[in-house]
Amino acid sequence: MTMTFINLPVRDLTTAAEFYRSLGFTSEQAELDGDSLALTISDSTRLMLHLRSAFEEYTGVAVTDTQTSREVIVGLTAESREQVDELVDRAAVAGGESLGPGTTDGRLYMRGFRDLDGHQWSFLHMHA
Repeated sequence: MTMTFINLPVRDLTTAAEFYRSLGFTSEQAELDGDSLALTISDSTRLMLHLRSAFEEYTGVAVTDTQTSREVIVGLTAESREQVDELVDRAAVAGGESLGPGTTDGRLYMRGFRDLDGHQWSFLHMHA
């Protein structure tokens, strides 16, 4: 089985963990210990949050300034158009930035947000 690990630098592990838990991501770690935290998105996808200093040590380069540039956009599928809207609305309530109303392109409905550290995400639903 193939696993996907999304690694992101964050300013504050506790705050970032609370944000992602509000979206339904889970963690077996009840308390933070160290510079990183793993959250489960699905059976095959994990979100790895790292303090910025730990991320820079791991990568050997400075963390991207998300105020001025994008390094990646993370896209995740949702089960319905309604779930896309619900997840982005939850992200906004938790302190993230909604990137506006959803857009439809053929069979694809998509809506985006930026998390507390400025990383850009999209939730997508492909319908028949």
